[in-house]
Amino acid sequence: MKIAIGSDHGGFDMKEIVAAFLRDLGHEVEDAGCYSKDSVDYPEIANKVCKLVQEGSCPQGILICGTGIGISIAANRHRDIRAALCHEAYTARMSRQHNNANILCFGGRVLGIEVALDVVGTWLETAFEGGRHQRRIDMLS
Repeated sequence: MKIAIGSDHGGFDMKEIVAAFLRDLGHEVEDAGCYSKDSVDYPEIANKVCKLVQEGSCPQGILICGTGIGISIAANRHRDIRAALCHEAYTARMSRQHNNANILCFGGRVLGIEVALDVVGTWLETAFEGGRHQRRIDMLS
């Protein structure tokens, strides 16, 4: 699967680790920036990843900032984007099973590497349950 990934400067180091992890799992990675630790505005990065998901070139995306909060708020301003801020495997699993989240967000300064990779792996391997959950998602459109 092709996965879009992006971060601001606060999530840059974690983005690089997650991108390598995704490639090791056999995924193609579309890196939307940032490309260094120089300060950038997280809404611009969120816009790039959301556009890739909205257009369908990447069915899923991952966004990382310092806390995950700002970048998740920015992502959820986009139509048809369901960005979930997840801090451990349970919320990652539920964001896919019940909410069909198409963008995963977390904080590069909040999660350690091991937990972050567990969150990403769980999120990617979890399928949407549909049913009553789809009806609820339809209410958001």
